[in-house]
Amino acid sequence: MTLQNAQFDTIMREYDRRQNENRQILSRRREEIRHALPRIARLDEEIARQSADAARRMLLSPDAPADDLPAKLSALEKQKEQILTDNGYPADYLALPCTCPLCKDTGFIDGQKCVCFRQAEIRLLFSQSGISFRPEEDSFDRFSLDFYPEDVTNAATGLTARETADAALLQAKAFVRDFDRSPGQNLFLYGDTGVGKTFLSRCIAQALLESTHSVVYFSAHDLFEHLARQTFSEDPARDHTDPVPECDLLIIDDLGTELTNAFVSSSLFTCINDRLRDKRSTIISTNLSLQEFSDTYSERTFSRIVSDYTLIKLIGGDIRLLKKHPGGK
Repeated sequence: MTLQNAQFDTIMREYDRRQNENRQILSRRREEIRHALPRIARLDEEIARQSADAARRMLLSPDAPADDLPAKLSALEKQKEQILTDNGYPADYLALPCTCPLCKDTGFIDGQKCVCFRQAEIRLLFSQSGISFRPEEDSFDRFSLDFYPEDVTNAATGLTARETADAALLQAKAFVRDFDRSPGQNLFLYGDTGVGKTFLSRCIAQALLESTHSVVYFSAHDLFEHLARQTFSEDPARDHTDPVPECDLLIIDDLGTELTNAFVSSSLFTCINDRLRDKRSTIISTNLSLQEFSDTYSERTFSRIVSDYTLIKLIGGDIRLLKKHPGGK
């Protein structure tokens, strides 16, 4: 995933802030040591003098044998470290501090992103996704088949609720696994309230966010409010701040719970169609049946869904109620 310019700038501003803070820390330490340990200041002057003398000799006599300046400077630095430790300071007290010892708070090592930069990407993407960060909860490992009964069957497929959920879990994992190899995958999760549609989409979102893909989550109501603001705003910069067209994965949750009108139907089609055209993935979850979805939205929207989305129906009882009242008590 390639960060948008604004996202990259946000991360780099944090590195700039960190570097400035570290330079201020070092400046305060140098001032402290200058007063507490004058010998250190004299050694710094000697280091500067020897470096300047060596530079002048090279300019005046470029063919003259080089003296062992690195060894001399190293010996002086060791004297400084000894004075610091003898007086209760860490040996590296006058070195530029840094949060990441690998990249020295630059974010890059030999032109490649440092591990700390990738961690910053993940934190930023989570913060911008609209999804609360629940790493211990929203995990495929927490998707329990025990909540799906074996005595409830999908008449269309002949599969039990448990078998259906197992197949859905495998499809969700494959969606994540093949996300970069097969761009533009789409899922349509439907079924009754509480059968695990939102949870499954959150598991997918979490896995992709952790691999530094941009994911944006909207409830249906919030999405159409956002699209209305984008459509009717007079701000010329609105298109540059809209995450919906550019994110790697858009999740539209609880479609069908919003107040449906001509604007909603038209906006949904445009959103779906544009993302299909750009091969950007979308997950839609809804409590509507396929017939209800077709009746609620335009025929052309339903046609796009049926043609270009993997349809996953989950069946069974309301898991939230089952968790509150295990055993039906």
